[in-house]
Amino acid sequence: MKIAIINGPNLNLLGIREPTVYGDQTFDDYLINLRQKYPAVEFSYFQSNVEGELINELQRVGFSYAGIIINPGGYTHTSVALGDAIAAIKTKTIEVHISNVHAREEFRKISHVSAKCKGTISGLGLKGYELALQYFL
Repeated sequence: MKIAIINGPNLNLLGIREPTVYGDQTFDDYLINLRQKYPAVEFSYFQSNVEGELINELQRVGFSYAGIIINPGGYTHTSVALGDAIAAIKTKTIEVHISNVHAREEFRKISHVSAKCKGTISGLGLKGYELALQYFL
């Protein structure tokens, strides 16, 4: 089973960026653990701070993978284009947010992505990625 994990802007800084909000573990370390726990899953991982690159990756994997787990980061609240890209592909997508976006600033309560996804997991830290994976399994 092929699962794509796509992370948006600033998620390359996990482990050092606002650890009280996002934790102190890097995503690379988390992904190593996830791969060890689920050896039958073939993970592809992509992170970019550039909106168009995220759209290109969605289109690349969006017709052949069993599932996509996406954390669009700040683009959640601003990118109609990311939402359109998710709507245009066939692969089911789960949106994940490490923090509880609904308990934060008002602008974070707006998502241009959520309605295009099969579901959304928010506020459970990195565990949200594994929970999204469980849906696909």
